[in-house]
Amino acid sequence: MLSQTLLIDADDTLWENNIYFERAIASFISFLNHHQFSPEQVREVLNDVERECVVKHGYGLHSFAHALVDTFERLSVAPVTPELHAQIHSFAHTVAEHPVELLPEIPETLQYLADRHHLILTTKGAVAEQTGKIERSGLKRFFAAIEIVAEKDVAAYSSIIEKYELARDSTWMIGNSPRSDINPALAAGLHARWMEAALDLMLQVDKQLGHRNQYRNTLSVNGFENGAGVKLGH
Repeated sequence: MLSQTLLIDADDTLWENNIYFERAIASFISFLNHHQFSPEQVREVLNDVERECVVKHGYGLHSFAHALVDTFERLSVAPVTPELHAQIHSFAHTVAEHPVELLPEIPETLQYLADRHHLILTTKGAVAEQTGKIERSGLKRFFAAIEIVAEKDVAAYSSIIEKYELARDSTWMIGNSPRSDINPALAAGLHARWMEAALDLMLQVDKQLGHRNQYRNTLSVNGFENGAGVKLGH
């Protein structure tokens, strides 16, 4: 088996993440209790505001808290008092306070992969937040390097390739997000493997994403929950 380089995503690939944001959003929408907008309509507004806040503040809890406050200000007839401001921020704090919950069999699978391949943890977000989660996860030991980027785009992947002098034909990006993990990695000339987080409770990784030459260096992963089923090669 030829050794290859695996760039591995973190949030919702190695550990739970989005479910905590979803719970916080549900609590926020319930607290807002809008009398004209349905919960679905409130969520649409929040989604729009979140995109605006990402541009201004980047990813992470700081940006998320801003989005909640801005959404409340747009939709509520009442002014945002210091008490309301604190209450709204508390929804974001619940995400920060939650312990890192690894997805099934992650340590065993990473050990299997690390014994055979070169692993680089590749995640995006606020550096302090992501570093904290990495440390608390106990998974740092499996990775030869860690890259925390502001955005996962073609430029970011190209920079990583140059920094570590990686060969594109033997480098894979593995993650749960087509937008951040798969499409830009393919555009940068890497291979990529989509790990879909089904219901954010378990990983199902039996989908093969196409490549310009989909039969070259095919990656077959039976699941992070089954380390013995992970194979890399032609």
